[in-house]
Amino acid sequence: MNFADRYGPWAVVAGASEGTGRAFARRIAASGVPCVLLARRAEPLTALADEIRSESGVACVVATVDLAADDGVERIVAAVGSRTVGLFVSNAGADPNGSRFLDRDLAPWLELVQRNVVTTMRCCHHFAGPMRTRGKGGLLLVNSGACYGGASFMAAYSASKAFTLCFGEALWAELRPHGVDVLNLILGRTDTPAFRKLLAEKGLPVPADIASPDDVARVGLERLSLGPVHNWGYADDVAGFAPNSAAARRERILMIDKHSKQVFGND
Repeated sequence: MNFADRYGPWAVVAGASEGTGRAFARRIAASGVPCVLLARRAEPLTALADEIRSESGVACVVATVDLAADDGVERIVAAVGSRTVGLFVSNAGADPNGSRFLDRDLAPWLELVQRNVVTTMRCCHHFAGPMRTRGKGGLLLVNSGACYGGASFMAAYSASKAFTLCFGEALWAELRPHGVDVLNLILGRTDTPAFRKLLAEKGLPVPADIASPDDVARVGLERLSLGPVHNWGYADDVAGFAPNSAAARRERILMIDKHSKQVFGND
């Protein structure tokens, strides 16, 4: 199957207004798949939708949604309506706080967990069910190298990303027999407005080795069918910044999956 056959007829891109989300939306649309674009700010979403219609000629729907809100998923479901979704890109999940855990009130950390964990889990449950029934589709979870361990200034953030890592790996094991692809795209430093804003607030320079959003989107979509993990900037058999390589994690998951089926049984 080509891309549109495999991941159409519609894609949903969460966090589409800028950076990697914007790049994913443009590249998906260029492949012939219309998009539902989600973010908090209406103006950049509308501008992006107009740009996509002009350059790719495909339909675009925009919905202003706060993914940290209690009703965020309900608003997403309402925006999608009766459209059949073959690809869900979970791209919203940066940490805007840049703070030690105890130096902030609890509220922003709870919002981060709601956005990165609860909303992601609920969206995957909603969209992946019909994909499994149809025998095709994809879930692309944009993740961070913070998923591999905690550090100062990243307590809630790294914990939420570790959840995404394990969650995505398990979904890959469960859904691969049904033709549904799942990928954790694990990024290092990426040139997004949010990252540049954080660097400016801290008085830090932009790193020379920063990844471009367009490259991230291209590689993420190319690697989607290979799941469950791709460590940005490294070959499949190279660990790089991770404890082990993507290939080693894949083999480990398959091993664990085999043993878990001995306990719980095959479908």
